[in-house]
Amino acid sequence: QVQLVESGGGLVQPGGSLRLSCAASGFTFSTYFMRWYRQAPGKERELVAVISSTGGSTNYADSVKGRFTISRNNAKSTVYLQMNSLKPEDTAVYYCNVMIMVRTTLEDYWGQGTQVTVSS
Repeated sequence: QVQLVESGGGLVQPGGSLRLSCAASGFTFSTYFMRWYRQAPGKERELVAVISSTGGSTNYADSVKGRFTISRNNAKSTVYLQMNSLKPEDTAVYYCNVMIMVRTTLEDYWGQGTQVTVSS
């Protein structure tokens, strides 16, 4: 079965950095786009970054452009989110996501999330 396991969250001061990892299994990782989402308390889940199957194309939310970098290692079935110049408004639970076609239905799969808290 599809499994996504995030790690790397924690408490960091404003201006600091963190690198999140998402280890994937149960599907052919190298053939799927991967996404990072986040959800802050009282807010809707929002898309942060997307990376193509080969890693050759990426896209970011305006709020993180220039500060966050998504990357992947297909040999390790892992996707990363490097977060620099962190701000208090980046505080959220961060989730890894993949969308996989199952028969005729596009299914969303999520990890358990990892908490990122930016505070002095």
